[in-house]
Amino acid sequence: MSKPGFTRAEPDARRLSLIAATARVLARDGASGASVRAIAVEAAVSPGLVAHHFGGVDALIAATYAHVGEQVAAALDAAVSAAGSDPQARLIAYVTASFAPSIADRNLLATWTAFWGLVIARGEIAALHDTQYARYRAELERLLAACGLQSSARRRAAISIAALVDGLWLELCLSPAILDADEARAIAQAHIAALFQSHPAPPN
Repeated sequence: MSKPGFTRAEPDARRLSLIAATARVLARDGASGASVRAIAVEAAVSPGLVAHHFGGVDALIAATYAHVGEQVAAALDAAVSAAGSDPQARLIAYVTASFAPSIADRNLLATWTAFWGLVIARGEIAALHDTQYARYRAELERLLAACGLQSSARRRAAISIAALVDGLWLELCLSPAILDADEARAIAQAHIAALFQSHPAPPN
């Protein structure tokens, strides 16, 4: 019996399948290659299902960006939960979770690079980008506050940590022979320690 060209699935499963296919197409072909047809072929569905579930490729790409961001955020939150109750351990876990193999991954980098390329051109992608990074910085500020960092220093500290993590993550993905996860963690921890030395907690 020949294999059918298209398969049936429940709506939620189909949406997730289309999102996963979109992420793979973006990683392989970039934003310019993420057409309805390419995504439908990757997901083994009819092109009409993209319109049925998302209305069009632009909405599907936006949904994929949101989904990938939620997955990364969930991984970071899980690392914090696993770190226990010590505030500094929780902060370090949140910052260094980005260096785990599941996140410091070249395929994820390729997908994320395609998203970044759309931030300037697409207002809805720019809005999602702003929302995701605002959430990340807000969580950093919350964790920094729990460690006793002065309130006047938290915003800039969170921005500097986010920028450092982005740079280390890129280097891990692009040049793993130059930088490994352990060294990335050590660099991030040294940066955080320097922040607290520059802005010591006020005496009780």
